[in-house]
Amino acid sequence: MESLIKKDAQALRRELQNGTGEDLKKRRGIIALSLLGIGAMTAVTLLQTGIVKHLPDPPLPDFDSDKVNSSDTAYALGVPDGAVSLASLAANIPLASFGGADRAETMPIVPLAAAAKAAVEAAVAGWYFYQMPAKEKKWCGYCIVGAAANIGIAALSLFEAKKAWRNLTGK
Repeated sequence: MESLIKKDAQALRRELQNGTGEDLKKRRGIIALSLLGIGAMTAVTLLQTGIVKHLPDPPLPDFDSDKVNSSDTAYALGVPDGAVSLASLAANIPLASFGGADRAETMPIVPLAAAAKAAVEAAVAGWYFYQMPAKEKKWCGYCIVGAAANIGIAALSLFEAKKAWRNLTGK
């Protein structure tokens, strides 16, 4: 049994590190976008939890990351939204890393769950994106990066999910 697990681990490592399939390329893109979003949301979380007192903004009118990230909307869940977003983006990494190159065929629930999660997060990111100019009357560059990352992750996840759905339903 132990040698079977070791063989499976070696095969998975080879596939994830050296595979060239389109699904793997998109999964790597999901990981890269998640890391980009994590970077942006780390800065937001540092501000929202008082570790830093100011986030620099681009020298453009209507940018005020401190105001946006210190708004009532940002704390409405009882926890800073940056921390929630950071944790959610981090969860994409094991989801995108889970399983081999053929997981849409062998474990279709994983890409379907990943796509569903990503779609919800893209919708939430869109809502927060709307809140910046509509409610706060200011923009946050970090939030824009985070929203763009979430939308990109959702888009990339759809390709494998479509294949998984076809394999699951036979359609």
